[in-house]
Amino acid sequence: MDIGGTKVAAGVVDARGTILERLQVPTPSHSPQAVEDAIVDLVSRLRAGHAGVVSAGIGAAGWVDNTQSIVRFSPHLAWREEPLRERLRERIDLPLIVDNDANAAAWAEYRFGAGQGSSVMVCITLGTGIGGGLVINGDLFRGTYGMAGEWGHMISVPGGHRCECGNRGCWEQYASGNALVREARELVGSNSPLAYRLLEMLGGDPDTITGPGVTAAAVEGEQTAIELLADVGQWLGQGIANLAAALDPDLVVIGGGVSAAGDLLLQPARQMFARTLTGRGFRQQARLELAHFRNDAGLIGAADLARHAILDPPMADRGGFWPGRGRRLRLRGRRRLLRRAGVDEAAD
Repeated sequence: MDIGGTKVAAGVVDARGTILERLQVPTPSHSPQAVEDAIVDLVSRLRAGHAGVVSAGIGAAGWVDNTQSIVRFSPHLAWREEPLRERLRERIDLPLIVDNDANAAAWAEYRFGAGQGSSVMVCITLGTGIGGGLVINGDLFRGTYGMAGEWGHMISVPGGHRCECGNRGCWEQYASGNALVREARELVGSNSPLAYRLLEMLGGDPDTITGPGVTAAAVEGEQTAIELLADVGQWLGQGIANLAAALDPDLVVIGGGVSAAGDLLLQPARQMFARTLTGRGFRQQARLELAHFRNDAGLIGAADLARHAILDPPMADRGGFWPGRGRRLRLRGRRRLLRRAGVDEAAD
């Protein structure tokens, strides 16, 4: 499951990261109960056609504690200290974990996608906001309290646009789907002649402008939409340069809905990254690549994390890392459980 500010996606995923069936519904409301009902309904519909499901993983757009059970806070949903795993356990009879949606996406890209073989991989998901994940030498780094990777809430512009998290000037207010929509609506609202064609392509009503709509217009060659995406890309590249100064990754993977713009987003990001990177000209630069799985990364990663949790349950004392490759657990019936979960023991 991948639960975001606008959609709830669910899929049955095999041990190789292949989606066997996929469903999606709009995020029903800001009510935790309504979101929980949607999760239960989607799981029931998928299990009806797949008797071999062994576990369930929830990728949630929020800050999840290190036991993979409680959503401490979500900027875009109404979760506040929400014991999501325990509530769902009462209604879903499967081993179940909850993790941050961007952590799940990062894990999918490392395991099966663009990040395979990287040593320090930063993953950035551009959707309603900005999420992030960090994989170091094969381990997903979640931080002391499970809240690492919240790149979107680094302050980029002190005193800037108000963010749902309560601060002003967060990076995601300038490099996300919400930022793209805000800038498009402001341009249209100014009655600029530059916006006439864009508004026409998007249906003529400023209030119905969406990020996917602007992206689609840019892909079709509409110049104003291309410029709006370039602005987002420049903010993205500048933020990645800041992350590189702190983390020195070899790879930055960019996913989420906004990444559907492809090179229209990536090229401005690469240019700004190269222009603002600390020590440029005297260091190797991280590669910036589009995510392999795009919008499906979150649900693929959540499924794989849930599969690993059958054998290696989340614990709060892992030093911020979970799961780790190469751990050998002394569990009775390990081989039987591995076969049932579809995990390759030689690889994991």
